[in-house]
Amino acid sequence: MQERSAIFFILVLLMCILECYTYSGLRSTFINTRFIRVLPFIYLAQALFVIFAVYSLYQGMKGGAIVRNNTVNFWLGVVLTSLFTKLIYSAFLFIHDGGRLVAGGYNYLTSIFGDNNSSSYIPERRQFFNTLGLAIAAVPFVSLLYGMSKGKYKYTVKNIQLAFKDLPRAFDGFRIVQISDIHSGSFDDKDAVEEGIKMINAQNADLFLFTGDLINSEKDEINPYIDTFSKINAKHGKYAVLGNHDYYGFYGSGESRDGNYWQDFMSKFKEMGLKLLNNENTSITKGDEKIRLVGVENWGAGRHFPKHGDLDLALKGVSQADFTVLMSHDPSHWDHSVLPNDKQVHLTLSGHTHGMQFGIDLPGFKWSPVKYRYPRWMGLYTEKEQHLYVNRGFGFLAFPGRVGMWPEITVIELKSLA
Repeated sequence: MQERSAIFFILVLLMCILECYTYSGLRSTFINTRFIRVLPFIYLAQALFVIFAVYSLYQGMKGGAIVRNNTVNFWLGVVLTSLFTKLIYSAFLFIHDGGRLVAGGYNYLTSIFGDNNSSSYIPERRQFFNTLGLAIAAVPFVSLLYGMSKGKYKYTVKNIQLAFKDLPRAFDGFRIVQISDIHSGSFDDKDAVEEGIKMINAQNADLFLFTGDLINSEKDEINPYIDTFSKINAKHGKYAVLGNHDYYGFYGSGESRDGNYWQDFMSKFKEMGLKLLNNENTSITKGDEKIRLVGVENWGAGRHFPKHGDLDLALKGVSQADFTVLMSHDPSHWDHSVLPNDKQVHLTLSGHTHGMQFGIDLPGFKWSPVKYRYPRWMGLYTEKEQHLYVNRGFGFLAFPGRVGMWPEITVIELKSLA
């Protein structure tokens, strides 16, 4: 509790400094307009609203950094939008003011040692720079507002075609539909989620795979959406694995896996028609041929992530001749366990990163801050004739929006080169 209070105290202090500095810039921008008369009142009102948002966020978070409800999500969105926008504007002002200070120092020295008799050592802020900084800061402000209002449910379909020389001929054209990171505790619009489910069913899936993080932290978060996700259709079945967030409520329960919490949570997957593969595998049969579908529990790099995934156990009974598809929530597991494994895994499907819910996804250029934490952060990766695909998630967490990294429905079509 004391650590959390200290963090919020620092946050409030930082925001107060930003508010003062941002106001000074806006005042310089509008000094010669009629708007200057009402600017102090308007700015004070928004500053008080932001401070109230910080206070509400502090009250709404219980015992840590996990966002548990939509109210906390909303206040977090307000705080992050305000903080990020004002940081950009203040950074621009700071660079300009740094130049003013250098010029002021030069003027001061030349007034002592030279012929400069100017009594104004530090030049005034130029309105051009203030206006430019305001325009630049407006871009992320508008983008974040769009991400919160529309972007978080802007479902997009990614079509990937992968060819394999050892894919059984019967599976040529086989369509796998993958989603990841539902985070049902963050949803606030059931109709929008229903539209996403309709888009999933429109892909005519042979196999539907969900790669973890059904909830944020509490098992009952999915309850209002069980009927929604039950509507997903796939000819050869629907399967799932667990993500790191799926364990947090269980850890808090203090029970064993034989206890009521775990058993009740597992039953929710069954209600949705999802077969969990917890460090196990199954066969998907088509005609006289089959492929192996393998699922591991979460394994994540770093000491804060659950490490229950056991690839060797999951691959038990799988031969080198079997064409294998693996579900593993965290893409760091691919480098740690999949690539070094003696048994070839043809295709691994992951999620977890969300594309940080913020970034750029253009043909030939993809960027998000999350790439500096996860080398395999979005899209397709290939090594040793093995593929990894990282889905950027169906839902959202913490920041209640998405900017550039829209929620994803992945369709992977398998092709045979035989």
